Amino acid sequence: MERKSVKRLLTVLVTLVLVTSLVMGCSSGTAPEQGQEKKKIGLVISTLNNPFFVTLRDGAQQKADELGYELVVLDSQNDSSKEYSNVQDILQQGISLLLINPVDSDAVANAVKLANDAKIPVITLDRGANGGEVVTHIASDNVAGGKMAGEYVVQQLNGKGKVVQLEGIPGASSARDRGKGFLEAIEGTEIELVASQPADFDRTKGMTVMQNILQAQPEIDAVFAQNDEMALGAIQAIESAGRQGIMVVGFDAIDDALQAIKDGKMAATVAQQPDRIGSLGVEYADKVLKGEDVPTYVPVDLKLITKDNVDTMD
Repeated sequence: MERKSVKRLLTVLVTLVLVTSLVMGCSSGTAPEQGQEKKKIGLVISTLNNPFFVTLRDGAQQKADELGYELVVLDSQNDSSKEYSNVQDILQQGISLLLINPVDSDAVANAVKLANDAKIPVITLDRGANGGEVVTHIASDNVAGGKMAGEYVVQQLNGKGKVVQLEGIPGASSARDRGKGFLEAIEGTEIELVASQPADFDRTKGMTVMQNILQAQPEIDAVFAQNDEMALGAIQAIESAGRQGIMVVGFDAIDDALQAIKDGKMAATVAQQPDRIGSLGVEYADKVLKGEDVPTYVPVDLKLITKDNVDTMD
């Protein structure tokens, strides 16, 4: 009987070993890996009612898929209070890192501090934060971009003329920096800035603001809009008013702007790479979560697009 008991015990042990090996073998295969919960990266974006930021989101999503992260995206609809509540919500969803594209660089500070208090690292995209602790900021050099646009205007007008600037959202770092670069470029020339008003990076507001400026200013040689949406709105206003010979320069190189350049309605735009900004956001999030050191600022290249090189743009 003892031998039989030992035999039964050995049989049970062998069976347990085989079952355990089988389970462990499965757990190291691809199927259970797919069932494992992915780490989450949050992306709170200023607005998805702008092709530039849609492309930024798509770039982030593509890189998140590539690196195996779940990307949770919330739209702030260009509202700082909505942005704050979005950050509150997304912090409750178990994210490991927060990517944020601020509506306003000052107002976003409180949202960044929420993440800081929750010990969640923060990376800002395209627009910076004037408060809170941010691991790194990924954006184009907006001062250089504004200067690039201004230098083009100076060149095309031979250093003389009357120009208008349509500004972005007051308080947004990109608006401030693009304006700074543009003013630096026209400084010391005979170009006069006859009007400079915010239109909140919005096409409809760009059209409305430009309509009012056209009524007040009988002479305008050029318009610099701090993004393409406002530039396209300005073009609509100029066409409706029947004003000829006003050069319009934008910023972002969205598809509609590139088409407007091809059609001869827009003179130039400064090309950013929103998909690259989004992609780099996730790429650097991955580095941070792996404990790697990252720079405090990651620049993304700019390029002036005119009728001469618009066909090279994808």
